[in-house]
Amino acid sequence: MSPRRLLPALGLGGLAAAGLVAACNPWPVGTAAAARFVSRGLAPYGLALGAEGRTEMSLLPLPHLRFSRARIAAGSATGPALAEGGRLTIELSLLALLSGQAEVGALALDGATIHLDLADPRWSEPLRRLGERLAQGPSSHPRRLVISRASVEGPARAQDLDLVLSWPVWSASLDCAGSLIFNGVPARFALAGLRPTALMAGSETPVTLNASWDGGSLAAEGTGTWRQGPRLVGTGSFETGSLPQTLAWIGTDVALAPFLDRFTLDGTFEASREGLMLPDVRVSVGGNALEGAVSASFGEARSAVQATLAADSLNLAPLLGGFIRLFGLPEDGEAAGGQSVAVKPLTGGDLDLRLSAGTSRLGPVVLQDLAASVLVRGGTIEASLNRAGLQGGTLKGRVALAPAGADGDETEVKAQGSFDRLDLGALLIDLGQTRWVLGGTQGQFALESVGRDAASLTEHVGGRATIAIDDGAITGLDLADVIQRNGAVAHGALARRNGRTAFERAAVSIRFADGIGEIGEGFLRAPALAASLRGQVFLAERRFRARAELTPRVAGGAEAPRAGNLFELAGPWNAVTVRPASRDEPSAAPDHRDGKVPLQGPLRQPASVGLPPAARAYAP
Repeated sequence: MSPRRLLPALGLGGLAAAGLVAACNPWPVGTAAAARFVSRGLAPYGLALGAEGRTEMSLLPLPHLRFSRARIAAGSATGPALAEGGRLTIELSLLALLSGQAEVGALALDGATIHLDLADPRWSEPLRRLGERLAQGPSSHPRRLVISRASVEGPARAQDLDLVLSWPVWSASLDCAGSLIFNGVPARFALAGLRPTALMAGSETPVTLNASWDGGSLAAEGTGTWRQGPRLVGTGSFETGSLPQTLAWIGTDVALAPFLDRFTLDGTFEASREGLMLPDVRVSVGGNALEGAVSASFGEARSAVQATLAADSLNLAPLLGGFIRLFGLPEDGEAAGGQSVAVKPLTGGDLDLRLSAGTSRLGPVVLQDLAASVLVRGGTIEASLNRAGLQGGTLKGRVALAPAGADGDETEVKAQGSFDRLDLGALLIDLGQTRWVLGGTQGQFALESVGRDAASLTEHVGGRATIAIDDGAITGLDLADVIQRNGAVAHGALARRNGRTAFERAAVSIRFADGIGEIGEGFLRAPALAASLRGQVFLAERRFRARAELTPRVAGGAEAPRAGNLFELAGPWNAVTVRPASRDEPSAAPDHRDGKVPLQGPLRQPASVGLPPAARAYAP
């Protein structure tokens, strides 16, 4: 190329390059004028822009306006703020800009404070305008919204909100993903497949939702509609490592939540403003898998849950362990604790639960054909065992807990129950004990108490309990032989356990007052002997003391004229000792609180053998 042509070409290229560099580099523009220009593009949505500080503009790769301190308001620039204090970058449509119009293509807001309360009147007009535009069908709309490092003010406060919302012009679907810190817990969420135009037109739209946080996750997939409010139908799952913590995190509560730790829901659902319906759901809690139906509503004042669940096999030990831990109830060998038993932490909502299981296990004890219910309403708890089979017998029971006291920090407990045709010997084997008694057993109880902790509840127990066995037998001990030996046991008989005492009926009734049970009637009738029992049961101290008398019977069933043999029984429940007694001693046994009274007189045996559980036939 000749110099004559080269120099003009280089000049034009230099001018083009300079223009390109100038178009890519931002340059300052008037803040007020730029804000008014952008507000023209936001006006169809009921929004306006105000700004302070430096404002810059660049043309390439697409026209951008960058505001240092922006304020997005409802109605006009001086209206109530929806978002303020952040750096706002707005991408404008090039074609619209060439025609002098302001069409917003994308927005990026960094470090702003967002005032989010959809019930606030400041949001009513923008939401109405947005709904009208979407209901009109496809129209121009921002293709991308990016929010970073934002704070959310309102009923639900959050920090470090990062959100990316994408809605390309060639797609009917909107996708968004983000993260935030809510109530101190980081969380992530994603929404895909939503068609806003179809949603606002009253048609169905596919929806896929995923959320996760420290200790839990939520996933849902289905179809959504908006007819007098949102409605979503589909399948989903919910999992949390601690249900009480998750509920406290989101600011709600359900009844008996402190009993539930790891909790999982999986099944079909229908969600709307009225509540949540799960017609076919699988529930996993405490290592148990149950199936059934659940419905829930979460109002401002109180939540309400109704559930009907069934399981082939149910392990009740975690529930019992949670009850013991929550109320500090005593375990074997321990005294009742002083931890509060107030029911308020358990009644954060209403609950109507119906539960059934083919087999239920409580430690070594197995229940058959269990049907139970739990009702929580108005701050009270009522649990009913409608039926359960146990070793050939039938169990029924009910316990009610209600707040008591001026400030509700006390709890009133009322419990009643009954059992019939129970094989007590088989139950003892399940409990790891010796099968020292045989026969069908029946009984009933009705107890009540009030207190602020387990110790005071135990100290105020009142009521009654009865138990009876017909056509039974005591194994390991021949009481007729004991009478013949004037209260002594044949040498080695207890160790060999080859004795047996058949009886026609044995029964005991106990009346409780202030935590002490008075044995009002205790007897055993056998063909050759009769036995009676009188004494006391101390619930708070977990010990027992009583006097038993063995009397021979003559032909016809009458008691023999000669005096019987007396025995004193005393000690902790798990280590009751027996010794002969004379009629000259007071009727109450000595107070051996440590339970270390050795056997005396003819009942003495080698220490290596010890008193077998068969001797407990004298005790209730």
